[in-house]
Amino acid sequence: MLNNNIGESTMVNLENTGLYAGLLGLLFIVLSINIVRLRLKYKVGIGDGDNKVLATKIRIHGNFSEYIPFTLILLASYELNGGAEFMLHLCGASIFVGRVTHAIGLSKTIGSSIYRQIGMLTVFISIVILALENIRLFLV
Repeated sequence: MLNNNIGESTMVNLENTGLYAGLLGLLFIVLSINIVRLRLKYKVGIGDGDNKVLATKIRIHGNFSEYIPFTLILLASYELNGGAEFMLHLCGASIFVGRVTHAIGLSKTIGSSIYRQIGMLTVFISIVILALENIRLFLV
């Protein structure tokens, strides 16, 4: 990133976001391996082969894939805009724990479960907090 002085560069630091991106990246691989393992076990190359276990794991992975990129953008924006480090870690850790809890909940039942509810609630709350904090930082 270049600042106003031509030729001078400014270092952009996202080490805190990087921590949570790394943890979530590892979780993404674990969820992916679960699907690959089941595809091999049930000999299903594409789709879920009408297998409820595989369909559930695919949905867990899909749900993760739908929420995590956006949450990481919010987290990175907050860090870049000088957000409070404590809040950054609180939200980052909540997102990670929420995704683990959500995956556990969906693995136990495809219906409603306390783990699934807690998992989604922690992610939703983190998204709302980060969204509002990013707006607040813009306005000040």
